[in-house]
Amino acid sequence: TGDHPMHPFAIDARGALYVNSGSATNACQVQNRMPKSPGHQPCTELETRAGIWRYEAERTGQRFSPAERFVTGIRNAGGIAVDSTGIGIYATQHGRDQLAENWPALYKPEQGANLPAEELLKVERGADYGWPECYFDDTQQKLVLAPEYGGDGGKAVGVCAQKRGPVAVFPGHWAPNDLALYYGDQFPERYRGGAFIAFHGSWNRAPFPQGGYNVVFQPFAGSQPTGKYEVFADGFAGAVKEPGRAAHRPAGLAVGPDGALYVADDAHGRIWRIIYTGNVAATRGAPAAAPSERAGAPAAAPAERVGPPEGTHPDAGADAAGLPTPKGATAAMVALGDRLYHANTCVGCHGSNAEGTPLGSDLTKGKWLWGDGSLAAISRTITQGVAQPKEHTGVMPPMGGAQLSPSDVSALAAYIAALNQRVERRTETGR
Repeated sequence: TGDHPMHPFAIDARGALYVNSGSATNACQVQNRMPKSPGHQPCTELETRAGIWRYEAERTGQRFSPAERFVTGIRNAGGIAVDSTGIGIYATQHGRDQLAENWPALYKPEQGANLPAEELLKVERGADYGWPECYFDDTQQKLVLAPEYGGDGGKAVGVCAQKRGPVAVFPGHWAPNDLALYYGDQFPERYRGGAFIAFHGSWNRAPFPQGGYNVVFQPFAGSQPTGKYEVFADGFAGAVKEPGRAAHRPAGLAVGPDGALYVADDAHGRIWRIIYTGNVAATRGAPAAAPSERAGAPAAAPAERVGPPEGTHPDAGADAAGLPTPKGATAAMVALGDRLYHANTCVGCHGSNAEGTPLGSDLTKGKWLWGDGSLAAISRTITQGVAQPKEHTGVMPPMGGAQLSPSDVSALAAYIAALNQRVERRTETGR
């Protein structure tokens, strides 16, 4: 239940079962994903969530309880893998969301898009990896205190000094959904002992470009990640990197007995088999190609926002002139609403075409879940947010976490109403 209901697992060489139980919330807030809501003290979720549980193969009658918890403080371990020793465990962690949306006085939108880092963890019994009190700031290369627990925008460390940090980090919100350690011999030697990570792809970088939707390779030296990570396979999403419009989204990895790497997609159910077709023997001892990014490296400073007010969607507003003008609004309001929609976090949950994603509803089909579709009702929903969604998983904070004036809200309402009236007109004319 909650935000992270899946339970990835792995089995070590002794038959022990390791099972993820992801957090039920984003940051253990009193009001999940709501602005300025503090964290629970203590976070009782940690008793049965946000950790990895271990069960022995030779024991019967084991039950899920705090007693079986192996490690704690992992928000959501999307991938768990066993190393070549048969007992060493690694896991990926999905970093938290909505720093800028929920705490705009502490974080700029650019920071919200890039923080926190996604993490690769070495899992060791009894360790606490910091959630919900802490998150990893890859610019500073350290765990810092979360705003729900007294954090001040990334300066204070507090209890995070006693938490266990990652062994490698990756760009924020890429969503690492699976992990495979490679010990096959079908790929060139430099891949042996390294890690492949499937990144499902982000939504929480909006209105900046989304990231992930790829498979990366992280080299290892012995039991530790080393050097740079590289994008190993890309292009899964196709033309649009968005949750609701991506053609495919990497979600699972497996290494076959022949050393081939299998990549599974959960958008349309496709599986790819990747093999090396060159001379593997000839690659032994050859220097590795220079990868594109460095694991654990500080993220590049985000570029200053320039260009059109439509943000990352410069074509936004191109069809605004063709939209009808709802009663009580003006064409200028519809055009402004179009620009605001594409320049803020709206596109992350509802998509750049407003036709919805797994996180947020379709805003174009005339199905009103929280009102009658009037400008007043739409404005009220935008202003109040949606703390308990009826049909989707994404909680909407007031004004979507954006900083909007009353006139901005009215313009957004006019734009959404216009989208629906356009559909109604097309239906009436049979188009």
